Amino acid sequence: MASVKWLEKPAVHDFPAAADYLDLLAEPAIVKKLTKRLQAGTVVHKKAKDILRSAQLSLLPVENPHVAADLTKIEQGVALSPILLVRGDIKTGVPLQIADGYHRVCASYHTDENTDIPVVLVKLTRGQ
Repeated sequence: MASVKWLEKPAVHDFPAAADYLDLLAEPAIVKKLTKRLQAGTVVHKKAKDILRSAQLSLLPVENPHVAADLTKIEQGVALSPILLVRGDIKTGVPLQIADGYHRVCASYHTDENTDIPVVLVKLTRGQ
């Protein structure tokens, strides 16, 4: 299988997608703050296996249409967009949130679970 190529920065359309997801979890003011942080965030690298474990999400199968589409992009050498994450809280048991890119994480895992994935990782601050 081909190695996964990544864009240097998240695609512009990833931020509204992340906001749509986060809107299901938080009030609009918090979503707005998190989205701004994601847009201003720095890309770091995390392993596919660790992202899924900390998000407490199952690995989607290769037959999932979105995972399959991303696997095709990987095979064709198309660079994928970095993942947008909101840090969990180990003290309260809140898992990491994949705000955008769950299917890309799964496709990367199927390619190599140790894939270093570029991510933007932000956290909630106290009082939000």
